[in-house]
Amino acid sequence: MKKSLIVAVLLFASFVSFAQSDRYAAAMKKNLAGLDSAFKNPADLLTLANNFERIALAEKNQWLAFYWAAFCQVNYAFMEKDKDKTDGLADKATDLINKADSLMPKNSEISCIKSMIASCHMLVNPMQRWQEYGPESSGNMDKAMEQDPTNPRPYYLKGQGLIYTPEQFGGGCKTAKPVLQTAMDKYLAFKPASELHPDWGKAQVENLLAGCK
Repeated sequence: MKKSLIVAVLLFASFVSFAQSDRYAAAMKKNLAGLDSAFKNPADLLTLANNFERIALAEKNQWLAFYWAAFCQVNYAFMEKDKDKTDGLADKATDLINKADSLMPKNSEISCIKSMIASCHMLVNPMQRWQEYGPESSGNMDKAMEQDPTNPRPYYLKGQGLIYTPEQFGGGCKTAKPVLQTAMDKYLAFKPASELHPDWGKAQVENLLAGCK
């Protein structure tokens, strides 16, 4: 009787766990489906950031929910026209990505977001902030490359940064193009670990390469 009770409890716990997992996956997929269209309306990015954060707080051991919340938050910060608000938005992205980092340390995708956040802070005032945030951004890109050499996203971020860097400072299409081509080669070979894992950037690299011809 005691053994049967234990088995029943374990089966019930397993059923609850699977149900929670299904709800988590469904909620993540629903919000990820709205990601592309959200870039056309920045307010939707902030809504998605909040949605992903709510999922993360309900599923505290799921690093991807915090990751996507930070991704949406930092992209919203890039698109914010009022530069007085940018630092606060980027700081929120830092809080979210640090939670993802605590669950999945030394992760290449997380390092990419950290690089983006540093760039976001820097772009508030590039001339004054380059010395502080430039090395932080490039350092996290380098980490991302080391942590996963197959990840195309740090190469995309590096190439994008070079395109918008003046030629007299080592930027421009001539410098950026080989980096972007490396990114594209890696995109063609890259396969995300699941439907919920990062798989963004390929279309942007295609556009950047087309603009450099």
